[in-house]
Amino acid sequence: MHRLKQQLSSIYPLTDEAWADMQLIWTPLQVKRKEILTAAGETEKYLYWVTEGVQRGYHLHHQKEATVLFSYPHSFSGILDSFLLQQPSRYYLETITASCFLRTSYQQLEKLRLQHPCIAEIMYRSLCQVCAGTLERQIELMIYTAEEKFKTLLTRSPHILQLVPQKYLASYLGIDATTFSKLLGTVKLS
Repeated sequence: MHRLKQQLSSIYPLTDEAWADMQLIWTPLQVKRKEILTAAGETEKYLYWVTEGVQRGYHLHHQKEATVLFSYPHSFSGILDSFLLQQPSRYYLETITASCFLRTSYQQLEKLRLQHPCIAEIMYRSLCQVCAGTLERQIELMIYTAEEKFKTLLTRSPHILQLVPQKYLASYLGIDATTFSKLLGTVKLS
Protein backbone atom coordinates (compact mmCIF):
# COMPACT_ATOMS: atom_id res chain seq x y z
CA MET A 1 0.00 0.00 0.00
CA HIS A 2 2.91 2.33 0.65
CA ARG A 3 3.99 2.10 -3.01
CA LEU A 4 0.42 2.84 -4.16
CA LYS A 5 0.27 5.89 -1.89
CA GLN A 6 3.59 7.16 -3.29
CA GLN A 7 2.37 6.71 -6.84
CA LEU A 8 -0.93 8.51 -6.24
CA SER A 9 0.71 11.31 -4.24
CA SER A 10 3.21 11.91 -7.05
CA ILE A 11 0.25 12.84 -9.26
CA TYR A 12 -1.44 15.12 -6.73
CA PRO A 13 -1.16 15.37 -2.92
CA LEU A 14 -3.55 13.14 -0.97
CA THR A 15 -5.05 14.33 2.29
CA ASP A 16 -4.65 12.01 5.28
CA GLU A 17 -8.43 11.50 5.35
CA ALA A 18 -8.57 10.63 1.64
CA TRP A 19 -5.71 8.14 2.00
CA ALA A 20 -7.36 6.53 5.05
CA ASP A 21 -10.53 6.04 3.00
CA MET A 22 -8.58 4.99 -0.10
CA GLN A 23 -6.79 2.19 1.75
CA LEU A 24 -10.11 0.62 2.70
CA ILE A 25 -11.39 0.06 -0.85
CA TRP A 26 -8.59 -2.23 -2.13
CA THR A 27 -8.76 -6.01 -1.81
CA PRO A 28 -6.03 -8.48 -2.80
CA LEU A 29 -6.49 -10.91 -5.68
CA GLN A 30 -4.24 -13.70 -7.01
CA VAL A 31 -4.76 -15.07 -10.53
CA LYS A 32 -3.05 -17.87 -12.48
CA ARG A 33 -1.36 -17.29 -15.82
CA LYS A 34 -3.46 -17.15 -19.01
CA GLU A 35 -6.65 -16.20 -17.12
CA ILE A 36 -9.16 -13.82 -18.67
CA LEU A 37 -10.00 -11.12 -16.13
CA THR A 38 -12.37 -9.27 -18.45
CA ALA A 39 -13.86 -10.57 -21.69
CA ALA A 40 -15.17 -8.57 -24.62
CA GLY A 41 -18.87 -7.91 -24.04
CA GLU A 42 -18.50 -7.76 -20.26
CA THR A 43 -18.49 -4.50 -18.36
CA GLU A 44 -15.25 -3.96 -16.45
CA LYS A 45 -16.13 -4.09 -12.76
CA TYR A 46 -12.68 -3.43 -11.32
CA LEU A 47 -9.66 -1.19 -11.44
CA TYR A 48 -6.53 -3.19 -10.66
CA TRP A 49 -3.19 -2.13 -9.25
CA VAL A 50 -0.61 -4.73 -10.18
CA THR A 51 1.72 -5.99 -7.45
CA GLU A 52 3.12 -9.01 -9.35
CA GLY A 53 2.94 -10.39 -12.86
CA VAL A 54 2.27 -9.16 -16.38
CA GLN A 55 -1.05 -8.69 -18.18
CA ARG A 56 -2.18 -7.63 -21.61
CA GLY A 57 -5.27 -6.04 -23.06
CA TYR A 58 -6.18 -7.14 -26.56
CA HIS A 59 -8.89 -6.93 -29.18
CA LEU A 60 -10.00 -9.94 -31.19
CA HIS A 61 -11.19 -9.43 -34.77
CA HIS A 62 -11.97 -12.50 -36.92
CA GLN A 63 -9.51 -14.65 -34.92
CA LYS A 64 -6.77 -12.01 -35.25
CA GLU A 65 -5.52 -10.47 -32.03
CA ALA A 66 -4.27 -6.93 -31.59
CA THR A 67 -2.50 -6.30 -28.30
CA VAL A 68 -3.24 -2.75 -27.16
CA LEU A 69 -1.68 -2.54 -23.70
CA PHE A 70 0.55 -4.22 -21.16
CA SER A 71 0.49 -3.79 -17.41
CA TYR A 72 3.03 -4.94 -14.86
CA PRO A 73 4.00 -4.26 -11.23
CA HIS A 74 3.22 -0.85 -9.86
CA SER A 75 0.89 0.10 -12.68
CA PHE A 76 -2.86 0.27 -12.95
CA SER A 77 -4.67 -2.27 -15.07
CA GLY A 78 -8.14 -2.99 -16.36
CA ILE A 79 -10.18 -2.07 -19.38
CA LEU A 80 -10.31 1.62 -18.55
CA ASP A 81 -13.00 2.84 -20.96
CA SER A 82 -15.38 0.06 -19.93
CA PHE A 83 -14.64 0.72 -16.26
CA LEU A 84 -15.15 4.48 -16.39
CA LEU A 85 -18.19 4.44 -18.69
CA GLN A 86 -19.65 1.22 -17.23
CA GLN A 87 -20.27 -0.05 -20.75
CA PRO A 88 -19.45 -3.43 -22.31
CA SER A 89 -15.79 -3.85 -23.18
CA ARG A 90 -14.49 -4.34 -26.71
CA TYR A 91 -11.30 -5.79 -25.26
CA TYR A 92 -10.03 -8.73 -23.26
CA LEU A 93 -7.77 -8.43 -20.23
CA GLU A 94 -5.61 -11.51 -19.74
CA THR A 95 -2.82 -12.45 -17.38
CA ILE A 96 0.36 -13.40 -19.24
CA THR A 97 1.94 -14.66 -16.02
CA ALA A 98 0.58 -15.55 -12.60
CA SER A 99 -0.42 -12.20 -11.16
CA CYS A 100 -1.27 -10.50 -7.88
CA PHE A 101 -3.35 -7.36 -7.65
CA LEU A 102 -5.07 -4.95 -5.40
CA ARG A 103 -8.46 -4.22 -6.90
CA THR A 104 -11.37 -1.93 -6.25
CA SER A 105 -14.83 -1.66 -7.74
CA TYR A 106 -16.28 1.14 -9.80
CA GLN A 107 -18.80 1.95 -7.04
CA GLN A 108 -16.12 2.21 -4.36
CA LEU A 109 -13.84 4.44 -6.43
CA GLU A 110 -16.70 6.61 -7.63
CA LYS A 111 -17.82 7.17 -4.03
CA LEU A 112 -14.32 8.33 -3.08
CA ARG A 113 -14.03 10.52 -6.17
CA LEU A 114 -17.18 12.37 -5.16
CA GLN A 115 -16.19 12.55 -1.52
CA HIS A 116 -12.56 13.72 -1.85
CA PRO A 117 -11.54 16.48 -4.29
CA CYS A 118 -7.91 15.32 -4.21
CA ILE A 119 -8.93 11.88 -5.48
CA ALA A 120 -10.99 13.50 -8.23
CA GLU A 121 -7.92 15.56 -9.19
CA ILE A 122 -5.69 12.47 -9.24
CA MET A 123 -8.16 10.74 -11.54
CA TYR A 124 -8.42 13.78 -13.81
CA ARG A 125 -4.63 14.20 -14.11
CA SER A 126 -4.18 10.47 -14.65
CA LEU A 127 -6.73 10.48 -17.47
CA CYS A 128 -4.94 13.45 -19.06
CA GLN A 129 -1.71 11.42 -19.03
CA VAL A 130 -3.48 8.38 -20.51
CA CYS A 131 -4.98 10.54 -23.26
CA ALA A 132 -1.60 12.08 -24.12
CA GLY A 133 0.02 8.65 -24.19
CA THR A 134 -2.74 7.21 -26.37
CA LEU A 135 -2.39 10.02 -28.91
CA GLU A 136 1.40 9.57 -29.01
CA ARG A 137 0.98 5.82 -29.53
CA GLN A 138 -1.51 6.47 -32.33
CA ILE A 139 1.08 8.57 -34.14
CA GLU A 140 3.68 5.83 -33.66
CA LEU A 141 1.36 3.17 -35.10
CA MET A 142 0.32 5.29 -38.07
CA ILE A 143 3.57 6.79 -39.32
CA TYR A 144 6.59 5.13 -37.71
CA THR A 145 8.51 2.44 -39.57
CA ALA A 146 8.76 -1.00 -37.96
CA GLU A 147 12.30 -0.15 -36.82
CA GLU A 148 11.19 3.19 -35.32
CA LYS A 149 8.34 1.46 -33.45
CA PHE A 150 10.75 -1.14 -32.14
CA LYS A 151 13.33 1.44 -30.99
CA THR A 152 10.65 3.59 -29.38
CA LEU A 153 9.28 0.65 -27.42
CA LEU A 154 12.71 -0.40 -26.15
CA THR A 155 13.66 3.17 -25.29
CA ARG A 156 10.43 3.70 -23.35
CA SER A 157 10.35 0.25 -21.70
CA PRO A 158 13.77 -1.44 -21.94
CA HIS A 159 12.68 -4.18 -19.50
CA ILE A 160 9.75 -5.30 -21.67
CA LEU A 161 11.71 -7.96 -23.57
CA GLN A 162 12.22 -9.86 -20.32
CA LEU A 163 8.56 -9.61 -19.32
CA VAL A 164 6.46 -10.15 -22.45
CA PRO A 165 6.58 -12.89 -25.11
CA GLN A 166 7.76 -11.65 -28.50
CA LYS A 167 4.51 -12.56 -30.28
CA TYR A 168 2.60 -10.13 -28.04
CA LEU A 169 5.20 -7.40 -28.52
CA ALA A 170 4.96 -7.82 -32.30
CA SER A 171 1.17 -7.55 -32.08
CA TYR A 172 1.47 -4.45 -29.89
CA LEU A 173 3.74 -2.81 -32.46
CA GLY A 174 1.50 -3.81 -35.36
CA ILE A 175 4.24 -5.80 -37.08
CA ASP A 176 4.50 -9.49 -37.88
CA ALA A 177 6.52 -11.84 -35.66
CA THR A 178 9.16 -12.45 -38.36
CA THR A 179 9.86 -8.73 -38.70
CA PHE A 180 10.05 -8.42 -34.92
CA SER A 181 12.55 -11.27 -34.74
CA LYS A 182 14.72 -9.66 -37.44
CA LEU A 183 14.65 -6.32 -35.62
CA LEU A 184 15.63 -8.01 -32.39
CA GLY A 185 18.75 -9.33 -34.06
CA THR A 186 19.75 -6.22 -35.99
CA VAL A 187 18.60 -3.03 -34.27
CA LYS A 188 21.05 -1.42 -31.85
CA LEU A 189 19.92 1.27 -29.47
CA SER A 190 22.24 4.25 -29.28
